[in-house]
Amino acid sequence: MWTPGSRAGITRLGCLVAVLATVGLLPWLSGRDPALTVLRARSAEQEATPEALDAIRADLGLDAGPLSLLGHWASGLLRGDLGTSWVSGTDVMPSVVAGLQVSLSLMGAALVLALLVACALVAPVLIRARGSAGAFAAMIVALPEFLLATLALLVGGVWLGWLPTSGWVGPQYMVLPALALGIPAGGLLGRLVADALPAVLEERWVELWRGAGVRQARTSAAALRRVLPPLVPQFGMVAVGLTGGAVAVEVVFAVPGIGRTALGAAKSQDLPLLQGSVLALLTLGLVAGALAALVRRRLLGPALRDAGLTLPAARPVRAHPAIPVALGVVLLTCIGWGLLRDPYAVDTTARLQAPSWAYPLGTDGLGRDVLARLGHGAASTVGTAAAVCLVGLILALALGFVPSVASGAADIANALPPVIAGILVAAVSGPGTGGAAFAVAVISWPALSAHAAALVQEVRASTFLHAQRAIGATPWWILTRHVLPSVAAPVSRHALLRLPGIALALASLGFLGLGAQPPAPEWGLLLDESRAYVERAPWAALAPAVALAMMAGLAVSLAAYAEGGAARAGSASVSGRGRFAVALASLRSSKEPPVESPNESSKVSLKEPAR
Repeated sequence: MWTPGSRAGITRLGCLVAVLATVGLLPWLSGRDPALTVLRARSAEQEATPEALDAIRADLGLDAGPLSLLGHWASGLLRGDLGTSWVSGTDVMPSVVAGLQVSLSLMGAALVLALLVACALVAPVLIRARGSAGAFAAMIVALPEFLLATLALLVGGVWLGWLPTSGWVGPQYMVLPALALGIPAGGLLGRLVADALPAVLEERWVELWRGAGVRQARTSAAALRRVLPPLVPQFGMVAVGLTGGAVAVEVVFAVPGIGRTALGAAKSQDLPLLQGSVLALLTLGLVAGALAALVRRRLLGPALRDAGLTLPAARPVRAHPAIPVALGVVLLTCIGWGLLRDPYAVDTTARLQAPSWAYPLGTDGLGRDVLARLGHGAASTVGTAAAVCLVGLILALALGFVPSVASGAADIANALPPVIAGILVAAVSGPGTGGAAFAVAVISWPALSAHAAALVQEVRASTFLHAQRAIGATPWWILTRHVLPSVAAPVSRHALLRLPGIALALASLGFLGLGAQPPAPEWGLLLDESRAYVERAPWAALAPAVALAMMAGLAVSLAAYAEGGAARAGSASVSGRGRFAVALASLRSSKEPPVESPNESSKVSLKEPAR
């Protein structure tokens, strides 16, 4: 009989093999001749004659077919050999190890900076013992890393001349890239902890400690330890993102990291190097997930390890109504105003003009109206992100009922950064909005699926459903009338909160040339086009960046209001269900053991935190 752990392991192994097989078959899936691509990568001046192409096919063994090449690579992998680069002719292993070392060093520096930013966001919550609306942290998270990298390069490297602007020679070369990566990551970590702290600080053990005269520093440390175990997996995902997802920052600063290595290998169809890079990133993601699980178990301690010590339900803090109204009005006004203008009209006499009444947000390097391109790009960026959110929501609700099977695939999806998924999809279908959306959708569902699985488990264990079964309700009735409505609403709000992050992932793919192609007015493409002249015309880059930040603040504010309304409706529904369940329970035998409420496990939170 298959156990949940064995099913998850089989799914994990199958997904890993599928990803590596997809990488191995990329040249043939793309429909392009790999020999021609390798010839151009080796020597752009050499003519692609049939003789030259045949020589490359014979040298690389392409005549044997893709399955033979894949089997040869797999057999070499068992011996610790990742093969030989098709372009440079050198061993792949040293290149992968060198790139991974650079990325891990950059990840460590960025993670230290991220923790400092997170502490700055969490400190006010510990001092005031109450939460904040989180809109500011959401705006920090929505700042594109590649825009921060460009600004850091200009300010710290060009204008002030304090730090080097490209390359990787010594510790000083990692300061600016770590700054660009650490600020958004710190905003995410700080927001996760700050959102969970207020409910913990209102638990009874905190009140008892304060009454007993325990110092605030010790109480705060205990509250942080109480908060961290459920959030440790998110910290692991952030660390993986800082390693494999830093491709755009590595491109801006010419850092020879593993992500940039994979991007270059995909563009030149250097199959062995791409396989080795993707394998290294997947291994890193799986190791990070295992370490996160180990740290979580250590934090919980032996007494509470099996119980899981779930956090109490977070109560969202609503921002002042003027904040979401102002954000919404400004954002919709800019988009609506831009839709009335022509985003493709080129006026070379008006190149790089500053904002004016004729051009409210200025012009770009070709004299095109930035406001018009911002408005028309909203349909591509925000509309595509909303579609990806919807697909992820539907997939998460379906997989939430089979968590033992979905967890294995989720581990692989979490280990695969959006940029790497975009590289694989673009190599098959070519760059474009559809391919970028598919790449982000493939890896954006695990967090929603885990949320849905936890809610399904709680609802299935509730006393109300036991009462429904006792009166003869069919499984379909219970599923459609009670389980799905109870799960869909909170997971939908979670999906809404992820909308800015998905839009940012799409913008990152557009920035790297893996998404929408010119002259499309997609926001990531706007940022890429304006990078060359950001020093002379910063408004062209700031417009889409500010729009992304405002969208993040608006999503967080609206989600808080939606969650508050749903909580009131849910409390009324629960009270009615409770009275109905009590009436039915009186008809049952008194010898039947009581069903434990899903909230019983939260009673452990009234005790002192695990040491």
